[in-house]
Amino acid sequence: MIYAIFAPLIFALFVPLLSRIKDKIHTGIFVFFIPLIIFICFASHIGRNFQPIRETVNWIPSMGINFDFYLDGLSLLFVLLISGIGALVVLYSVFYLNKSEKLGSFYVYLLMFMAAMLGVVLSDNVFVLYTFWELTSISSFLLIGYWNFKERSRYGAQKSMLITVFGGLSMLGGFILLTLVTGTTSIQEMIAQVDSILNSDYLLLILLLILLGAFTKSAQFPFHIWLPDAMEAPTPVSAYLHSATMVKAGIFLVARFSPIFATYEWFFIIVSLVGIVTMSWGAYMAVRQTDLKAILAFSTISQLGMIMAMLGFGTEAAAFAAVFHILNHATFKGSLFMVTGIIDHETGTRDIRKLGGLMTFMPMTATLALFGTFSMAGVPLPFLNGFYSKELFFGAAADLEGIDLLSQAIPYLAVLASIFTFVYSMYYFFGVFTGSNHVDKLPKKPHEAPIGMLISPIILILGVILIGIFPDMVNAPFLLHAAEAVNSGAEFASIHYWHGWDSTPFIMSLIVVAIGTLLFLTRKKWTLVYNVLPGKLSLNKAYDWLIDKVDSYSEAITNTYMTGSLKTYMALILGAMFVVTTAIMIITGGFTISFADTADLSSLEISVVIIIIIGAVATLFTKNNLAAILVVGIVGYGVSMLFAIYRAPDIALTQLVIETVSIALFLLCFYHLPKMEKRAESARTISLNLIISVGFGAMMTLIGISAHSTNWFDSISDYFLETSYKLGGGDNVVNVILVDMRGLDTLFEITVLGIAALAVFGLIKMTKNKEAK
Repeated sequence: MIYAIFAPLIFALFVPLLSRIKDKIHTGIFVFFIPLIIFICFASHIGRNFQPIRETVNWIPSMGINFDFYLDGLSLLFVLLISGIGALVVLYSVFYLNKSEKLGSFYVYLLMFMAAMLGVVLSDNVFVLYTFWELTSISSFLLIGYWNFKERSRYGAQKSMLITVFGGLSMLGGFILLTLVTGTTSIQEMIAQVDSILNSDYLLLILLLILLGAFTKSAQFPFHIWLPDAMEAPTPVSAYLHSATMVKAGIFLVARFSPIFATYEWFFIIVSLVGIVTMSWGAYMAVRQTDLKAILAFSTISQLGMIMAMLGFGTEAAAFAAVFHILNHATFKGSLFMVTGIIDHETGTRDIRKLGGLMTFMPMTATLALFGTFSMAGVPLPFLNGFYSKELFFGAAADLEGIDLLSQAIPYLAVLASIFTFVYSMYYFFGVFTGSNHVDKLPKKPHEAPIGMLISPIILILGVILIGIFPDMVNAPFLLHAAEAVNSGAEFASIHYWHGWDSTPFIMSLIVVAIGTLLFLTRKKWTLVYNVLPGKLSLNKAYDWLIDKVDSYSEAITNTYMTGSLKTYMALILGAMFVVTTAIMIITGGFTISFADTADLSSLEISVVIIIIIGAVATLFTKNNLAAILVVGIVGYGVSMLFAIYRAPDIALTQLVIETVSIALFLLCFYHLPKMEKRAESARTISLNLIISVGFGAMMTLIGISAHSTNWFDSISDYFLETSYKLGGGDNVVNVILVDMRGLDTLFEITVLGIAALAVFGLIKMTKNKEAK
């Protein structure tokens, strides 16, 4: 499994090289085989006898953070969607994206996102899951903002990033609390401790934090506002991220943790309520849109709300219906996004007001749209997979037990939302492909798309039809395993088209079709209702206002201390360190002074310390640059002498070398600087400087004495002495500590030096370029 996750990332390293020959061979052709191979490998697991598979690769075992992967029915469903839809999207992009585009960047971002999504659905460790979760946010930000020359693309990318990262951080808080409650980072082990979680005092807080992550990622109300703006991305991105993968990450999260929370009353209330409200609002708002991708965006919001609501029901039937609709939604919605891309590509517009009568010019595209929209609408025809999962949804909603208001209202809200789903589906198809055409007003003369662009949507529509005709083909060998991962009580049940006229779900479907048809035919007469609801109210306006205020207030606060004065910055930094450190030391009783176990002082050590003090004080009164550097050197060399006196020759030599090099560098630099001059400072400034310097110095002195005087923790020196050779293979303990024990510390120090060297190199190059001019 780890190879499947990291294969896209490794291949992404070579994409920039392959993109250099894009004029001869489209870069997407090379990329296409990566998701295809992953799909074929994981498809071999489909079967009635499939059993979950575990795999562990050590990462940070000391902290319980490893690459723990778990493949069960649920993760298998998502892996096949991620890789299968991914392969079709890449194939589609070969014909959609012009070779003049920055194909290297596009496919690097796409592969990065693919790897992140695979990591999310396969991870069993909550912190590894979170790592991949945030990587999906970063990579989707890059994909949404791919056309960064467009202001709306940048706006949509930023909005998606802010909202989903906010949810991700909330989710991390929930994971930390879960880990503290259960003592494990494994999701499967957490599920095994469901009783201790349900009895925890933090249960509601854990649930809310995790659901915030799921709701923001899956565009649930009121966090749905990022999804329509994300449609500024290229159509292949929309078809991939916003129909089958990224937006379903939140769905996956709720499904994965359902075995823990399903019996908790607040889980049903929150998830079902948010899901059904999202479904209703998304369907209602979709009818209002005029951009084809905006219609599909709100359609996706609505469909995700429907799946979320089913997961909230917590019943065996609802669990199966949810995973069935996850599959069905990916097929018809993915194809419709591609159809929209074809329409935009061949006509030059996505504005439904300018379109119409395209069936004559684009018969193949119209046929694909017919099956896709009618399946999305849940039209009761036996060859449309969307109808089956919609009917299962109606059945699960109607069978909810309880006398509370929410349980009684859900079936009615489900029908209401489905009516608007029917309306926007018909609005999409008939508004584009029937009626009078406006060819003379279109930017391009419409014609059928090339066969290469049609292959991917054709395959998806074939999936719609085949699943509709043979629904049990994917039931027992595939979907049942996914449903069992959500609800262990799920059982095999054959799916039938006809259940009789008295079947409640079928009656609900007929009501949807009847009222939906009436509303569609009279759409122009009742759409004025949008002037009332939402009217002038807009969550987007609230988001824009909030972002604007955060920017303005942040700028105002920053300007109060970012004055351009280095002296002010140092005063603030040292002052803040003094206040915070001193407060914490006082609160925790950290200041302790003890002279036990100290070495005897001789006249030699006292003399050296006096010289160091004189050197330090003398720097305050020295007015000559070179003299000041030499006096500071006295302090450094004095410290070296103390190291030598206390039998630390290696540290003394290190100090000598550093001090010598530092003085040499200072001498070179100060030679070119203006001479030091005494500045006239106000009494207030002098007093403040005196307080900060004396206070900070006294604080550091007390901390040093307290560190020696206290014994809060066992000394680590014995550990170093015992393990330096065994772990580091070195006889010199100090070297082992620096290179092995503090390896990361040393690495970052080298990194800082490297960055500084690059900065110096850049400055030198800039100077040379100016001199050349």
